[in-house]
Amino acid sequence: MTDVFDISKRADVMSRIKGHGNKATELKLISIFKSESIHGWRRHLPLFGKPDLAFPRLRLAVFVDGCFWHGCPKHATWPKNNAEFWRYKITRNMERDREVNRELRIRGWRVFRIWEHELTLKNRNRLLYRFRRIGLLD
Repeated sequence: MTDVFDISKRADVMSRIKGHGNKATELKLISIFKSESIHGWRRHLPLFGKPDLAFPRLRLAVFVDGCFWHGCPKHATWPKNNAEFWRYKITRNMERDREVNRELRIRGWRVFRIWEHELTLKNRNRLLYRFRRIGLLD
């Protein structure tokens, strides 16, 4: 099915979608933190790039990236309808992620990005290993 909006109208519609409180991602991560007794995180900390969660004492910004929206190398899909718009949108998201990473590092923060697919039960051990490597678990 073709898009009912032209490119500029679609961009306007998409810009109004809020990027927090997604139950499939950041709330799932919070439940993992709670189940593993990981403390010290805060939501909605006013930091550049608006991380999903942050650990102020560790100066660690955590982002949970949706596989579609952020161009996951394993699961990214490139829609055929309105392909030019979607290619631009997703690649711009990826560029912005790199810009945010760079700016936060300049400001003395570490950045930890998690793909949406890493929050599944089957990937739990690998995710916990990553938490250990950055000092969130003993």
